[in-house]
Amino acid sequence: MVLTHVKELVEQNAQKYESYGLTASVFSAGLNKKELDQQVTFASVQSLARNLDKLNTFYSLIIIDECHRVSTAQDSQYMQVISCLKRYNPKLMLLGLTATPYRLGHGWIYREHYHGFIRGEEGSPFAKCIYELPLRYMISNQYLTPPNKLDPAIEHYDFSSLATDSLGRYSESDMNNLLNSHTRATKSIIEHILVQAESRRGVMIFAATVMHAKEIVSYLPVNETELVIGDTENKQRDNIIARFKSKEIKFLVNVSVLTTGFDAPHVDFIAILRPTESVSLYQQIVGRGLRLDEGKDDCLIIDYAGNDFDLFHPEVGAKKPNSDSEPVQVLCPGCGFANTFWGKLDEQGKVVEHYGRRCQGVLEDEVDGESMQCDFRFKFKECSHCGAENDIAARQCHSCGEIMADPDDKLRDALNLKSALVLRCCGMTAEVIKPQVLKVTYFDEDGADVSEVYDFTNKGSRYYFHRNFAKRLKSGSAVGEWKNVEEVNITLLSPPDFVIAKQHKKYGWQISDKLFDYDGSYRVADKS
Repeated sequence: MVLTHVKELVEQNAQKYESYGLTASVFSAGLNKKELDQQVTFASVQSLARNLDKLNTFYSLIIIDECHRVSTAQDSQYMQVISCLKRYNPKLMLLGLTATPYRLGHGWIYREHYHGFIRGEEGSPFAKCIYELPLRYMISNQYLTPPNKLDPAIEHYDFSSLATDSLGRYSESDMNNLLNSHTRATKSIIEHILVQAESRRGVMIFAATVMHAKEIVSYLPVNETELVIGDTENKQRDNIIARFKSKEIKFLVNVSVLTTGFDAPHVDFIAILRPTESVSLYQQIVGRGLRLDEGKDDCLIIDYAGNDFDLFHPEVGAKKPNSDSEPVQVLCPGCGFANTFWGKLDEQGKVVEHYGRRCQGVLEDEVDGESMQCDFRFKFKECSHCGAENDIAARQCHSCGEIMADPDDKLRDALNLKSALVLRCCGMTAEVIKPQVLKVTYFDEDGADVSEVYDFTNKGSRYYFHRNFAKRLKSGSAVGEWKNVEEVNITLLSPPDFVIAKQHKKYGWQISDKLFDYDGSYRVADKS
């Protein structure tokens, strides 16, 4: 069973299979076919999910094309079909195919990579990536057309002020309101597209909203332009696409409908006029122009919406935390695995900061030989009940099961107390004030400061210093172990994000809590 989510892919896949002289069934309402009589069936997941009663046959393998769309929710259409077929074959195997193995809000869609490291979380849709061909390899070996990414010196849209929902999507009304105030920008952008398109054969324009798309069309040549949106009737849509593929029209404008299942090899200009938070969607859009075609040397890519993605570095599995981040290699102090995270380098190429949370290395259990993820965490939240290190977003301790304190609750409670001081920490200093006694001072971005003292002759004091700082060294350095004050290198210590202090009648402000690796709704200080 070969599943996908759009009729165009069902049809393309079936045609390619039958081009080898083989026969297949096709099950897709959009193609007016509901066949299940051959050994191999190409099907639309929507059509099958509405006809589960017809799935009464033993299948050994399900292949899912564009598998980054698979959701593990039990009521999802993919899971309904898979669960149904597993009733006839509990050992049913699942194979996913995609050029973009990550999903917005989830990250990597598989748990383990065949080179021996962890990428996704437990519960990812797929257990293991068994083969991978990076985009750079595909282009350098001439399997794909080289992208020519241009950053023109003209006015761009700025969608950075708009908020997204929990899935990273922008509100259509918010985008329309912003675009209404940038009509001059739209006209200027289309004028630039027309100039750039003079030597191009097929131009795809990705608009933000339907209203935006209609404005774009109004500035393009009438006889060379068509628009496809979600409401476009199927026959009209098929006709438009056929005319575009035959080069009867040059400009094809669309809104969220031609990112997958669309194959027009002659496309050599992609204009992006819409925002997205999705690495996967961005690559799907660009991918429409990377098919090989006779006489096609490159594909021009112009992003007029300021989407800050690097085509060649999706391996980090998430959008850049900020514009000056780049993939950096960070060795795990625990197992030595070379992790790839987003991070920052200095002028000498040394890692000064990275955004990785946990080592991606895979270890073998000494008892049963099973593979398991290295448990070293670069950023963590410590359970106050058992001391176990948890992911910074964890709400329940993975070790003892206790509900963990929400850092936002701690901050909110402290901010509501007159006798409490909350520092948004932007840095810290340390000085030896007497033999083996270290004074650490934390600074707020507004100038306030508060200090605490660690006595290295005291075993308990030395333990708490290590507990706070030893595993949180900058740039993934080896775990710190300091027997005396002289060994401490303050430049390697990572300051907390927030420091909470309470007023003491005799001793003034006394630190009651420090929040490291904060993940919540309050803004943190810029420590650069």
